Amino acid sequence: MTNNELNENRETLTALCETIRDLISMQDYQTCETLICQAIGAYPHAPQPHNLIGILLEKTGDHPAAMKHFRAAWALDPTYLPARQNLECYGTFFSNGRCAYDENDCITDGTGH
Repeated sequence: MTNNELNENRETLTALCETIRDLISMQDYQTCETLICQAIGAYPHAPQPHNLIGILLEKTGDHPAAMKHFRAAWALDPTYLPARQNLECYGTFFSNGRCAYDENDCITDGTGH
C-alpha cells in the first residue's frame, strides 16, 4: 500500500468517526450500523470501525458485544488509544461515560497514557 493510499484511508476513517459521532448524537443508530458495517468490510484490519461499533453497541445497551469490539479494535492496533480508553471507560462498574470516537477524545496524563 502506498503512502497516498494510507493517507486516503486515514482521512476516510477520520471522516467516518466524525459522521458516527454526529449520527449517534441524533440517535440515528440504523444509519450508524450500516456505515460501520460497510467500513468493517472495506477496512478489515482497521481498528476504527470496531471501536465505533463498540460505541454504538454500548449506546444501545449491548455491553458484552461492545466490549468484544473494543477488544478487537485494540487487538488490531494496540497503539490505538480510543479502543484502550473505551475498554477502561466501559470496563468498570462506574463508567465515566466519556467514550472516545477518535484520538482527539483521548485523555492523556502527559506520558501518552
